[in-house]
Amino acid sequence: MLNVFVINKSNNSLPVYQTEQSAGLDLSAFLEEDVVLEPMDRKLVGTGIYMALPEGYEAMIRPRSGMAFKYGITVINSPGTIDADYRGEIKIALVNLSKEVFTIKNGDRVAQMVINKYEQIRFNLTDSLDETERGSGGYGHTGI
Repeated sequence: MLNVFVINKSNNSLPVYQTEQSAGLDLSAFLEEDVVLEPMDRKLVGTGIYMALPEGYEAMIRPRSGMAFKYGITVINSPGTIDADYRGEIKIALVNLSKEVFTIKNGDRVAQMVINKYEQIRFNLTDSLDETERGSGGYGHTGI
């Protein structure tokens, strides 16, 4: 299990897994007053959470599926990336893709965060690439 140092300046719980095998930790809004999202409106919603990820890890911010399907509320830059060297407050860029006004209250679970290990790469210039069965086929080349 990975240990991560975290500061919680909110009055909400720390990000939490909702089930034993969940990949994503739910993030809650930390608000002094409600945030109203008009249709097609976008707002940055704070969580009051600050963390120090170890080198070689990132946090991906993703929409909560229920909010996206039921209400059209999603993370506009999904997935958002939090780098290991970021020390600011985790904020969620939300957008309302529905035709209805949506209100976010303090403590509402607004996104989920998945922690991933990654490696940085080094590019090596070449004049050709190895052949594969797929080749350059993409964007639906295998049919429906």
